[in-house]
Amino acid sequence: MKAMILETLQELTPDSEPLKYVDWTDPEPQSDEVVIRVAACGVCHTELDEIEGRLIPPSLPIILGHEVIGYVESVGHDVTQHRIGDRVGVGWIYSSTGDSDENLDPTFQGTGCDHHGGYAEKMSVPARYAYPIPELFKDAEAAPLMCAGSIGYRALKLTQCYDGDPIGLTGFGGSAHLVLSLIHHLYPRSPVSVFARDAESRQFALNLGASWAGPIEATAPVPLKAIIDTTPAWKPVVNALRNLQPGGRLVINAIRKEARDQEELLLLNYHEHLWMERQIQSVANITHYDISEFLKIASEIPIRPTIKTFPLQEANQALRDLKFKPTRGANVLVMS
Repeated sequence: MKAMILETLQELTPDSEPLKYVDWTDPEPQSDEVVIRVAACGVCHTELDEIEGRLIPPSLPIILGHEVIGYVESVGHDVTQHRIGDRVGVGWIYSSTGDSDENLDPTFQGTGCDHHGGYAEKMSVPARYAYPIPELFKDAEAAPLMCAGSIGYRALKLTQCYDGDPIGLTGFGGSAHLVLSLIHHLYPRSPVSVFARDAESRQFALNLGASWAGPIEATAPVPLKAIIDTTPAWKPVVNALRNLQPGGRLVINAIRKEARDQEELLLLNYHEHLWMERQIQSVANITHYDISEFLKIASEIPIRPTIKTFPLQEANQALRDLKFKPTRGANVLVMS
């Protein structure tokens, strides 16, 4: 099979090619696994964290990618829940305990980090972590649902908001544009304020129904009950805390933060940013419950991700675009 592999960690530049397009050995299923013929794989910021060394894979080379849609090609002899030809999706969780808090367990394994992922024509995964995909979604548009949408759903649950609470979104890319649809569906009376660094993203948010959109450093029209931050930077964290109402909660939906603007944390003022019982909550990984619940809700809405597709061999371009260009929705790799 063909695959894009990461062999060495490096800083991604506007002209770098961190992944190599190679021939790779086809996977064989273990007794509890399925092998998937990959149709599409979303491109996530976590891949940038892996390439640049903030989240270091245990071994190299590694096939990245954890927003996978494909078709079951073979099954292990203990697999009963999937048949050859079934369409399934795979998210960030490759394997864990199956418990309600499996996202926090030290045995948690990440797709495309601890095990080879979906930047390839085929991949294997434990059958219990391959999810049936609702028929109404095309392959490429379903891919971002597996992480950007599912982890966004977990982040929204962690806000502990109710219908009518004003909610903020900081950053408006692959995850936040799906969370906006979730908020409209689950909390239809909640106004949504979006903070984004570029005017194109702010207009995109308004087009999708945001109540207000402004720059990262702006002040929202009303103090917010909760804000979900999906950016890799620290400046949005400080500014988000300032926009919370007393008792408000900032949920940081990022597996790592970059160090380039970490000095922004020196601007934290206890009275302005943290006092009055304002809270900071991180999002750590995901459970299979989150993904299953979200896919059901996504089909009920239905969510329609905005995507831009790239052939597998152009994965480096998709990654460079994610880092250096304003991204309208999600980038998705498609197999020929």
